[in-house]
Amino acid sequence: MTILLVIIHVIVSLFLIGVVLLQTGKGAEMGAAFGGSSSQTIFGSRGPGSFLGKLTTVAAIIFIITSFSLAFIGGRGGRSSVIPQQTEVPAPTQSAEPLTAPVPAVPAQPAKK
Repeated sequence: MTILLVIIHVIVSLFLIGVVLLQTGKGAEMGAAFGGSSSQTIFGSRGPGSFLGKLTTVAAIIFIITSFSLAFIGGRGGRSSVIPQQTEVPAPTQSAEPLTAPVPAVPAQPAKK
């Protein structure tokens, strides 16, 4: 179920990016004032603005629904971690005898001149 939701989420997000990039900016209507004809468009006399706007709205709603669904499914799972649980290790016990430097087996010889 989660894998299917992730696949739908990725497809809808890529589709949403494409639809937003296809839309024209606010300054694009200035071409129509200087002789641009909108009667020969595929989407009707109002142009592709309303169609792409509706398509963007639908894609955004699906994107939000899949986002919330993935967050809900991800939060509902067990509280597991990728870091292994550490058990308490008892502190090493200190011995009663003091630490001493090892005594060399052979005494050091003085340097000969």
